Amino acid sequence: MNVLRHDPGSVDPVQIARMNRFWGDESWRNVMYDNTGNLFGWDEKVAGNEVLAEAYRKRLREVAGFKFVPVPVPMKNSIGRTIYYLFFASPNATGHKIVEYIFNKYRNKGAT
Repeated sequence: MNVLRHDPGSVDPVQIARMNRFWGDESWRNVMYDNTGNLFGWDEKVAGNEVLAEAYRKRLREVAGFKFVPVPVPMKNSIGRTIYYLFFASPNATGHKIVEYIFNKYRNKGAT
């Protein structure tokens, strides 16, 4: 989302507003940044994308109320870098079981 920089003050306000809409509020900042400030005067980035993905998964369960939210699948480019995470959230156990099967198949694709 182009907001996860070491100096959050350098982020385009349009991108911050976009992240706030996606997340639902500004609490993502508490996950990603140490809000005490550093020697240079800005909040220090303390978490990576995996931490943010897990926090969003937790938010889907606790705030949005989805009962079934499996661990997201990191979708990677041709050189193995994660470009986004694929999430699934549902109140339905059958849908969860099907998606878990698909997610696990994808996760295990390269582990032979």
